[in-house]
Amino acid sequence: MWQRYGSINGAGLRDRQVRDRWLADGTHVQFAVLANAWKETVRDAMADIGANLAAAKVQVRRAISRRTTDPAERRRMFTALKADQWAEDPFLSRQMRKHWRRGRNRTHDQIVVRADRYHSAVDGRGRLWLAIPGLEPRKMVRIPLSTTVAPTGTLRLILRGGRVEVHYQIDAAQMRSSQRACGEATTGVDKGYTEALTDSNGQPHGLKLGVLLSSESDRLKERNRRRAKLRSIANNAALRGDCAKAHRIKANNLGTIKRDRRAARHRARVRTEVFTAVHEVVDKAATVIAEDLTKRFTGRKTLPKNINRRLAAWTKGVTAEALKSVSERRGSALVHVNAAYTSQTCHRCGRLGRRSGDRFHCTPCGVVWQADVNAAINILHRAGDPDIALHTPHHKVKQILQDRTDRHRTKLPVQDSNPATTGRRANHPNRSTMSNK
Repeated sequence: MWQRYGSINGAGLRDRQVRDRWLADGTHVQFAVLANAWKETVRDAMADIGANLAAAKVQVRRAISRRTTDPAERRRMFTALKADQWAEDPFLSRQMRKHWRRGRNRTHDQIVVRADRYHSAVDGRGRLWLAIPGLEPRKMVRIPLSTTVAPTGTLRLILRGGRVEVHYQIDAAQMRSSQRACGEATTGVDKGYTEALTDSNGQPHGLKLGVLLSSESDRLKERNRRRAKLRSIANNAALRGDCAKAHRIKANNLGTIKRDRRAARHRARVRTEVFTAVHEVVDKAATVIAEDLTKRFTGRKTLPKNINRRLAAWTKGVTAEALKSVSERRGSALVHVNAAYTSQTCHRCGRLGRRSGDRFHCTPCGVVWQADVNAAINILHRAGDPDIALHTPHHKVKQILQDRTDRHRTKLPVQDSNPATTGRRANHPNRSTMSNK
């Protein structure tokens, strides 16, 4: 599926079209499984390809916003992109080729079972069993479950570490955490490493995150060093002809089952810490202002290997998922803003300063702020900024901030006679044009 339809050939294609095509040309015969099994796999693979395409379109929409400010031209390109007619437009075609690279999938240990193709039953000892279709017609494979709650809906069965994981959807509105009401305030949050989030009131959330990430990074460093040494011994033994020793080392010391289980436990602890932090923020906020954590972060500095390894485990993707999921389930609003230079700008005077670790130094004010709190306050103010939109390029953001600093220093009024902009400034005045009182 990914080889054939993971690129431009899969644009606008539906799973039923692929199924009908494979039934007509006999491609399905080579699978040697029941029809429901390969059809559900086709549907699942096409959904993954569609998600990959949608992720590329997000990047292209940002490129469109940077390219033009004409509403009609933007609308035309957005419509062509949504209707999968981007191949006819040279700019959209270039951008899609740049961001939608041919995907690949290494899935080899899971199947999808439709809701009407399995059943569950309880035996005399109170154990719950799941029966799913096997490779032969009318013969079921029975799997004992470690729960008393029967799964419902379409199932995804994953064979991992000698165990079968049963994944299925539940109604998020029925979860106990979804019944908690959100707060009433409007809060800005900044993503951190030592803590999951810091809000604009100065309160950190998820204080154990940095310890979890750093300890796991150090453990992986030492473990990989030892495994590399053992792998070298096994390779040398194989070169000498001592294949039995090489086999013993690989079988007893270089396995992946224990490693994968420990990695899964670490991921679960990190997710728990991040989701708990987001719930604490939503407890007091009806509107959460945050940066778009799905964007790529690039830096100019060459960092040491130890810091790069720790930042590689930075959980901004989990934080983005938690902010979106928790806010939707609990009824709060999540607003994304442009976070360019929010960690390098003083929230009181608006001037660019210098950040060093968790401290922000503002020379004009002569004050040292806590860096994450300062950034969270700037993110909160950025939501009402009429000049800096979500997709404004960072170099334009810097120019806007510098212009405001110059106007504030020279006491000049805002040089803009546009009535629309003047109206927006009346509703959302810039901090540089306000008095210091």
